[in-house]
Amino acid sequence: MGIFKKLGWFFKKEKKRYIIGITFLALTSFANLVPPRVLGLMADQLDKGKISWGQYGMLILAVIATAIVLYILRYFWRKQIWGGAAQLERQIRSKLYSHFMDMDRTFYQRHRTGDLMAHATNDVSAIQNVAGDGVLTLVDSLVMGLSTMIAMIVFVDFRLTIIALLPLPFLAWDAKKLGDRLHDAFDKSQAAFSRLNNKTQESVSGIKVLKTFGQGKEDTASFDKMVDQTIKINKRVFVWNCLFDPLGTIIIGLTYTITIIYGSLLVTNKVLSVGQLVSFVAYIGNMVWPMFAIGYLFNILERGSASYDRVEKLLNEKSLITDKHADNSLTAKDLRGNLDFDIKRFAYPDEKSVAVLKNVKFLLKPGQTLGLVGRVGSGKTTIIQLLLREFDQYDGEISLNGHDIRNIPLNSLLRQISYVPQNNYLFSTSIQKNISFSNADAENSQIIEVAKKSDLHNDILQMPRSYNTLVGENGVSLSGGQRQRISIARALLKQSQILILDDALSAVDAKTESEILSSLRKERQDKTTIIATHRLTSVKNADMILVLKNGQVIERGTHNELLAENGWYADMWQRQELEDKVGESNNE
Repeated sequence: MGIFKKLGWFFKKEKKRYIIGITFLALTSFANLVPPRVLGLMADQLDKGKISWGQYGMLILAVIATAIVLYILRYFWRKQIWGGAAQLERQIRSKLYSHFMDMDRTFYQRHRTGDLMAHATNDVSAIQNVAGDGVLTLVDSLVMGLSTMIAMIVFVDFRLTIIALLPLPFLAWDAKKLGDRLHDAFDKSQAAFSRLNNKTQESVSGIKVLKTFGQGKEDTASFDKMVDQTIKINKRVFVWNCLFDPLGTIIIGLTYTITIIYGSLLVTNKVLSVGQLVSFVAYIGNMVWPMFAIGYLFNILERGSASYDRVEKLLNEKSLITDKHADNSLTAKDLRGNLDFDIKRFAYPDEKSVAVLKNVKFLLKPGQTLGLVGRVGSGKTTIIQLLLREFDQYDGEISLNGHDIRNIPLNSLLRQISYVPQNNYLFSTSIQKNISFSNADAENSQIIEVAKKSDLHNDILQMPRSYNTLVGENGVSLSGGQRQRISIARALLKQSQILILDDALSAVDAKTESEILSSLRKERQDKTTIIATHRLTSVKNADMILVLKNGQVIERGTHNELLAENGWYADMWQRQELEDKVGESNNE
């Protein structure tokens, strides 16, 4: 019953709804006592041979009236109790989704997508069942069971009632013993479902890679193995769960046996009438549901309790990125100015002993472009992550117009930044909606304008439905270059003070790259641009270029200044020029 205590905050909030629902549910249980009583009266009259057609009709009408009343009562209790369960589901789903939106990068490194989806679907449904089926089963079984026992005593005989219901305590004892085992089994079952869900999500998302490398059969075998493991774990749940029903069947059988033997003796001795025995047997029929409900109830409660613990554990995780010290009075105008980056040391939270940035410093004025170059793992993306406040724990300061970005509300900061990563994400909708994602109120003319600046407009016009062409999941119907250019157009439409291109031109050819960069220079004459790239032509016209190695700046300057130094940049420039010339000659 601990899950009801855990959900006490919700039941307290929805107290009125559940009081009404439980009241109608209790009235339904009381109304169910009428048909057995009517059946007993009818049996007595038939046994005496004194029933008239009028009496027979009245008894039939009583049964019909009871059925109508039951219909009305069931409508109202279902509306209230099921409505409450739906409300709980909405609140928990909303709470989980908001939590996902608030969490930082490290949270998503610890939890895989499929696991989070399982929490938001399977676990939430199990919790919802507690507020729906759980409340129904608990109240209905208690009220119906107690009211039926009272009716047995009042309308039949207390001695027969006591003796017939002697097996009941064994069911309660067994339910308590199996309940603890069910909780552990359900917890493992939900975890297994999360793993299976994550495997499915990863395989479907990576279907192109699986097919390209011919790993379809191997992945299917791995999936089948995981399914077998999940089934094996679920079998443990079924074993403990299924022990309830056979026990209930045995107890019901014992109850009927006792009733028939002892009840027949009472009828023979004229203590009971035939009608009373018929009513008692019918009342036992009413007791079947409460007895079986114990197993069903424990199933719901233990599954819900295990799921609630999993969800609560997730919700209790705190983001390392907070607005605790944020200055909410800052406006967009207050944030327009120099970008001053001064990091003495930064290490990732899970590897604090390894510094990934050391003594990285630069100052960018509005209208300037910064180029970040270096080998893979040199620290380019880490600089961008700190600018986006994906991590706040570092030795140093990053300020925007003199304001430490850790003191700027995260939403306010991110409104000043447009970010285009190398691996772009597109939504399963039209090209127009993907571009306007950053500005839902944008007019068609604005969307077309940024598409032209991204050298994408002509490609779109050649598509079947132009800007209304559906791109498929994550832009599956588009080329890599087209996906990148849609992301660039989306970023330009936002018109942010800072534009970050993280290897965002890697999938376009040199001519397209040159045209896009030329448009950006004209577009962003009074705004800051940061370009992280492996292709040095992308930063040739940057106001400042930083060459990074092992998280440190080893070279700094303009394109011409770096060529004059004859260092890493000059060497890499010559290599890439040679590769371009070889590529051109091969194409001729």
